[in-house]
Amino acid sequence: MNSFTPFQIGPFTCTPIDAGDIWLDGGAMFGVVPYTLWSKAIEHDERLRIPMTMRCLLIESSHTGHRYLIDNGIGTKYDAKKCDIYGIPYGADPLMESLTQAGVDPSEITHMVFSHLHFDHCGGTTAWDSAGTKLEHRFPNAQFVVNERHWAEANSPNARETASFLRDNIAPIGESGRLVTVQDNYEFEPGFDVLNIDGHTIGQQLPRLSDDSHTVIYAADLFPTVHHVPVPWVMGYDMRPTVTLTEKAQLCATSVQQEWIWFMEHDAHHVFMTIQQDDRGRYKGVPLGASELPF
Repeated sequence: MNSFTPFQIGPFTCTPIDAGDIWLDGGAMFGVVPYTLWSKAIEHDERLRIPMTMRCLLIESSHTGHRYLIDNGIGTKYDAKKCDIYGIPYGADPLMESLTQAGVDPSEITHMVFSHLHFDHCGGTTAWDSAGTKLEHRFPNAQFVVNERHWAEANSPNARETASFLRDNIAPIGESGRLVTVQDNYEFEPGFDVLNIDGHTIGQQLPRLSDDSHTVIYAADLFPTVHHVPVPWVMGYDMRPTVTLTEKAQLCATSVQQEWIWFMEHDAHHVFMTIQQDDRGRYKGVPLGASELPF
């Protein structure tokens, strides 16, 4: 379970929320990077799956009183077979346990902010009722905030992305009456906005928190792990890999210049990283422990 101490940036109290662990195919996670390279960077099991996590972020604003939750993991709707495929403990509900540990009831979330709507980012929005016949919302008072272009993509996906956009996840969001679609680079309030990128999927949102001295970016699926920072290390899951190359190069350069700190959604071992550039111009992710944070 999540036990990380909340951190403060500007008026925002931020708490990592554990939505559970997941094991994903290493070859897919590293695309054209050869096994001989990626297997030296990260461990894998006998099925060539690498350990990942689903680390959401609770943001509480002292200015507005809003409670934002960034993503909500894979949820509990999978049967035992699917749980085995992804290495998920069947019947477990770490998201709700972690929110309880943080002292927040799901009804207190005012904004459910989705980086994007792939199954491991929005599956916790709903759960089956006790009879297993009806989907019930788990954040009854939250607005569901999705990028407008991404919402269109999720509801009319290409053949490759269809398996990532599950109807049981997406339809209840659209039917809730609480869907809010937003434009690129949307600002929720001063100090909290999003960056939009299109390589992994159209309109992915990277939430950004800033004060006068520091910037924290929610990495989502731009950098699934610290090992994905090198520009050529692009996931096989990315819909537009050449776009990802450009986006990574641009954001890495800005990150180095402005000393951004990245909050890692999927890295099983590291919550934070910064990005450095060597004398040959190559970028690498450098993990940061809690004691190394400048805030």
